[in-house]
Amino acid sequence: MNVLLDIEGLLKSYGGNPVVRGISLSLHAGACYGLLGPNGAGKTTTLRLCLGLTEPDGGRITLAGLPVPVAAREARLRLGVVPQMDSLDPDFTVTENLIVYGRYFGLRDRDIRARVPRLLEFAGLASKAGERIQSLSGGMKRRLSLARALVNDPDIVFLDEPTTGLDPQARHLIWERLKQLVAQGKTLLLTTHFMDEAERLCDRLSVMDQGSIVASGSPRELIDQHIEPDVIEVYGDGAPAWHETMGARLADRSERVGETVFCYTRDPRPVLADLEGRRDLKVLHRPANLEDVFLKLTGRDLRD
Repeated sequence: MNVLLDIEGLLKSYGGNPVVRGISLSLHAGACYGLLGPNGAGKTTTLRLCLGLTEPDGGRITLAGLPVPVAAREARLRLGVVPQMDSLDPDFTVTENLIVYGRYFGLRDRDIRARVPRLLEFAGLASKAGERIQSLSGGMKRRLSLARALVNDPDIVFLDEPTTGLDPQARHLIWERLKQLVAQGKTLLLTTHFMDEAERLCDRLSVMDQGSIVASGSPRELIDQHIEPDVIEVYGDGAPAWHETMGARLADRSERVGETVFCYTRDPRPVLADLEGRRDLKVLHRPANLEDVFLKLTGRDLRD
């Protein structure tokens, strides 16, 4: 299987503080790979290292068959990038943004113009070709950033939190477009804070925390390996007292977060039987998901 990105023992520190701690991963062609982690986990730094925009302190990076950072410029010619923050030029129209960006890859204007209608159709922006950037909504700008990343017909696309700040409709449209890219044989490396996004899109995931990869696998593998299959959420004024007397004993594992108790169990029946008829408590019984795994591996503490 063709490996488009191979990282081994990658290291990066700032001011003596390790930001990336010896991570290794391989990204195969035609797949969507996700990097998950709280703020400060090292995700964006890892992307910058892979792009050759930041010099590593140690380790090895091969991107599109080329060593990075030595041949980063050549490797980036086969790459598309959707940055965390939109970097569209407000002085240009939608079409002009695509043309100017295409010139960075040495493409001729006539070749770029030939690609523009297909790219705008893909992004759902065919009717906005002549519009200025200021007139676009946040979702439209994000879709244009995606179209711009495809102007050089890249083999691999890096997407740094591509749907942050978008409403549900815009997020779902971006998801459909990313699925289309994978179906076309493109390879995606995605960072995200949205666990449902990762579950929907990614063939394989790595969870990062404090610069290290703490778990890797498909979404289903991570759920099966790291969390009990059933989750019962109990909340209400009486939840803390119920947790002390019954919840912690009946569940395989439980956590209290404020006024909510999370019961993780392989057999939900004893917990549900004890809660039956308790009008002072509200109960939600659901299957375990990737967010449960993420919180178990990285903790519930807020990261700034």
